Amino acid sequence: MFDEYLKRWALEPDGEAIVTPFSRLLPVRQHGMPAMLKIASEAEEARGCVLLTWWDGEGAARVLAHDGDALLLERAMGPRSLSRLARSGGDDEATQILCRAIARLHAVRKPPPRDLIPLEAWFADLWPFADKEGGIWARSAAVARELLAAPEDVVVLHGDIHHDNVLDFGPRGWLAIDPKRLIGERGFDYANIFCNPDCATASMAERFGRRVNIVVEESGVRRSRLVQWILAWAGLSAAWFVGDNQPADTDIAVAKLCLAVLDR
Repeated sequence: MFDEYLKRWALEPDGEAIVTPFSRLLPVRQHGMPAMLKIASEAEEARGCVLLTWWDGEGAARVLAHDGDALLLERAMGPRSLSRLARSGGDDEATQILCRAIARLHAVRKPPPRDLIPLEAWFADLWPFADKEGGIWARSAAVARELLAAPEDVVVLHGDIHHDNVLDFGPRGWLAIDPKRLIGERGFDYANIFCNPDCATASMAERFGRRVNIVVEESGVRRSRLVQWILAWAGLSAAWFVGDNQPADTDIAVAKLCLAVLDR
């Protein structure tokens, strides 16, 4: 799988291959410099290259080469992990870092790339699921429809910001990987922070409140609107998990925290 690109781009393997549900990754070196060779195994994953190329290293990993499903990126070599930081008493700092990473991405205001996915289309799976299941999903869908009907401050979105998609690139700072190629209201990009890095962390009411405060301060997104976006995202994510016969405990717990705030 990797051989063609190792030859074409003059790469040397520099570690063991990593297999994910959506791609195959191989640490490599190009002319001595560390890089990551990624071969997507589904179309959505491959299309993320469009945004990484558009950002051109500003707030995101720099694209060194790409061809079809194959992508060569600069490699994160810094020692820190936001997931570890959040789990070890540094959740406030991790949340601030994520907010600032998002702000860098949103600050790039040049003509957007073609064929971005409207945020409303991204939510398409929520509507039938909410009609069928009701409950939290119905509340989530109602809020999502309201937000999508009157978007504020539309930007190019990463679409999947969480603790393992913003990495330590050493002197280059904290940079994003694996975007979803969306366009819509900027508040959406902060929502997935609240469903990560694990259920124990995300479901703590006190920590949820602290995160809300930090994101509001860092982003300027209104508190009520931020909580609505979190609820909308949690419902969509939970629908995806349940649809794949996987537990959605984290998303449901976060949705309940949102409702506790919104229903006061």
